[in-house]
Amino acid sequence: MILRKAYRVAVAVLATSTLLGPGLQPAQAATPAGSHLSNVPLRWAAPHDLRIGTAVAGGGHHLEQDYPDPFTYDKPYRKVLAREFNSVSPENQMKWEFIHPERGQYNFGPADAIVKFARQHGQVVRGHTLLWHSQNPAWLEEGTFTKAQLRAILKDHITTVVGRYRGKIQQWDVANEIFNENGEYRQENIFIRELGPSIVEDAFRWAHRADPKAQLFLNDYGVDWPGVKVDAYEALAKQLLADRVPLHGFASQAHLSMRYGAPDQLQAVLQRFDDLGLYTAITELDVRMDLPEGGVPTAEQLQTQATYYKTVLDACLAVADCNSFTIWGFTDKYSWVPVFFPSEGAATVMGNNFERKPAYYALRNTLAAARHNR
Repeated sequence: MILRKAYRVAVAVLATSTLLGPGLQPAQAATPAGSHLSNVPLRWAAPHDLRIGTAVAGGGHHLEQDYPDPFTYDKPYRKVLAREFNSVSPENQMKWEFIHPERGQYNFGPADAIVKFARQHGQVVRGHTLLWHSQNPAWLEEGTFTKAQLRAILKDHITTVVGRYRGKIQQWDVANEIFNENGEYRQENIFIRELGPSIVEDAFRWAHRADPKAQLFLNDYGVDWPGVKVDAYEALAKQLLADRVPLHGFASQAHLSMRYGAPDQLQAVLQRFDDLGLYTAITELDVRMDLPEGGVPTAEQLQTQATYYKTVLDACLAVADCNSFTIWGFTDKYSWVPVFFPSEGAATVMGNNFERKPAYYALRNTLAAARHNR
């Protein structure tokens, strides 16, 4: 109790002094090295009604790298993961190709380990993801199934996976990236292509039956500004709610690049779904950049990156029921970005050795100010 009280005092001081020190804007303010404030983690700086999360590295592209599974073998990584966050999202460990590699066979071990870790460290878990066009196993994508068989496969998957973690998952990304940029349903999604858009409704109903207490979300990238894709999600949300489908939230992944402007209209987008009575969330935030020769970001780039991170957090904090804010990994050492965007990198809030960037302090200071003012 004494330690928790000390942290509460530190957060209050941070919000009222360090955050708005002379000559510093909130996105630029940093906690002085050696200060008693320097050990306040993100999770304790945040308002009580906002979960601060990260993706848990493992599976997926990590299997192709020259290091062992980060979550399992990197103890310093696990220490930071436990200290800084009160929400975790399996980066790949609950995706179809990893958790359901063969028909009728499930690989629950890695996901079980994350759920156990979360419970041990007072963290909630975001389940990711149930209905998606990507990272599906070959047996599913290349199999020859009747419509009835395909529907039964999806129902079994959702019922089995969600049911296994009943009462242990706070939120599920049920339908992930189901619209193209033009607002039309993504035909790469085998279930939508073969069974039609109504399968989205079925997926939500099956997930709800498997765990009635979990919050169920629509989740996508490229919804940080108003446009036809956002319009499509708003229309779908209204339809699902009218049909009494158990939809509880809408989420922006917020994978951003400094090649484009900061998402200064994100708050308005989130508010549209809040107005429908839904929770909103930021689920996969990172901010990649074009690195100079040598691979080290400039001070100016790091400050710009901090502004992007703060812009997204400000949007979430300004919307009443934005209840979860997740960054997609916290260290560049294990980031997915260089693998998929070879010319970009340095997208997270910490460097390879867990050194904190200006983006980290921008988040923490903004969280502390919000906590102090609520």
